[in-house]
Parts: sequence; C-alpha cells; structure tokens
Amino acid sequence: MRKIACLIIIAVFTFVAVIGANFIYGWYAAGPSEREVTIEISQGSTLKDAAKALEAGNVIKSADAFYHRARLLGGSTTIKAGEFVIPAYASNSSIMSILQGGKSKQRLVTIPEGFASIQVYERLLANDILTGDIEVPREGSVLPDSYSFEKGESRADVLARMTRAMDDVLTEAWANRSEDIAVKTAEEAVILASIIEKETKLPEEYATVASVYSNRLKKGMMLQADPTFIYPITKGKPLGRKVRKSDISNANGYNTYTMVGLPIGPITNPSKGAIEAALNPAKTDFLFFVADGKEGHDFSRTYKEHQKKVAKWYSIRYQNE
Repeated sequence: MRKIACLIIIAVFTFVAVIGANFIYGWYAAGPSEREVTIEISQGSTLKDAAKALEAGNVIKSADAFYHRARLLGGSTTIKAGEFVIPAYASNSSIMSILQGGKSKQRLVTIPEGFASIQVYERLLANDILTGDIEVPREGSVLPDSYSFEKGESRADVLARMTRAMDDVLTEAWANRSEDIAVKTAEEAVILASIIEKETKLPEEYATVASVYSNRLKKGMMLQADPTFIYPITKGKPLGRKVRKSDISNANGYNTYTMVGLPIGPITNPSKGAIEAALNPAKTDFLFFVADGKEGHDFSRTYKEHQKKVAKWYSIRYQNE
C-alpha cells in the first residue's frame, strides 16, 4: 500500500509538473499567425476583451489560455488602447509586452512643399481614419513635412502639430537671420519664403531666388512674381489654364505686378529651407531670373542680359512644342 501511495503521489506531481511546464511553455512558444497582423484594442477594453480580439485575429490559439497565462506570468495586466502590429509567430509573452508598451501603429500624412492651406485642409479632410472637423488653416501657418498620427485621432490635433512645427522653425530661423535682410518681421519672412517656394522646385536655388527678391525689395522695385497674381484666383491650387493679360493687370493685395513690396500675406505654406533662404539670402547682384528649360533658372544682373536669356528660353520652349 505504501508503494502504491508513493506511485500515486509521483504520478500526481508528474502530472502537475507537465501541466505547469506546458502552461509556461505556451507563454513563450511561437504563436499561430504566419503573417504580421494589426490588432485594434478599443478604449476601455479589459484583458479578457483584448484576449478575444487576439484570438479573433488568429495571433493566439486560445483567449482563455492567454488570459490565464497573462494573469500569472505577464506582470502588470494593464494594457493600452490603440492599434498594435503583432509580428508573425509572436508568442503570448511578446504580444503582452506589445499591449503593455502602448506603442501603437502609426500612420503618416504628408504635406508637400508648396501646398497651400486649402490643399492641407482637403488632405486632412479626405483621410477617413482621422476624426472631427477643422477650418482651413491660415495661409503660411503649416510646416510642410510628414506627420504621424494614430487611428481615430482628431484632425484638429494633427493640424495643431503642423502649426507648432511651423512656429518652432520660424522662431529658430528668425533668431539666426542675417543682418541687413529685406524683411522686417518674421511674418514678412513667411510671405517672402512662400514666393520663393512657388518660384522654384529646386532647394539648391532657394537662396539665390531669395537674393533676387531681396535685392528688388531693397531697391523699391516691383517683385513681379507670377505666383502672386495666380493666388487670388485659385487660393494656391494650380491655375489649370493659360495666364491671361487680365490676370496680370488685376490689382489686388497679392499681385506684385501692380504694386511695390510684398503681398498682404503668404501664397502657400513654405518649407523650412525656403524660410531659411528668405532670412539668409545669397549675396548676389541678381535682379532677374528666367527658366533654363532644365527645371532650374538662369539669373541676371541687368535687364539687357535678362532679355537675352528670356529669348533663349522661348527658343527652347518652341523647340519642345
């Protein structure tokens, strides 16, 4: 009888040890999913709710097993809400760490250089993962860049980050401005930078284009920047047709063909590079520039020299038509 009792005790201990080992092994063993899966954990979800979502997403075999293992082996059972990327074959332990860490899946919304505020507004509004309404931001208040956001985040919060980024860049650029620049305030710098942004696609030309307009401002010359008479017509969007003489002669607060000085406001949201160029223009005697047919520009000191380059540009354009 004593021998039988010993065998029973050994059997029980063996059974318990096997169950325990299997319990622990299941916490660290590879999961069933053969691919990366995004799991959404709603605000206010419990650990049991999360386990059910994980099972439905086939990243764990059993919601109940995960729940009980997490309670005993997962340390704190506090989890975060959000979208989480679960790697292929992730173990229960790894998944719990991801949910506890709270590092949600992030998405990006990109505002390209030269995007006007109406385009920023439309891009944010078209993103159906964001929530809430916004007004069209003030022109020149948004810094072109890529911004991360989470599913369900408000458009207002994303837009606020964009405007804070512009404020930070402008504050730093103004503090590092050159002496004897053509603009008197940071607001004027944004206006000038917006013209620079629209006049060239090449960042390496920003400082030279800035020098042309800075030189003109200092001499009291008209800026005669084409994008400034287009802005009141389209609010920053492409014109979509040929320029008319009436466009150029239409006197308003933006058209620099009918006024001396800067427009009454920015004509787009300028990049960091354009802002820095406006506040640190190249030191040149250039007063004119024209397209060179290679996405860049030819710069000139005199009107006579400029006219020759304009004729060259027209010749190139006719050859390509």
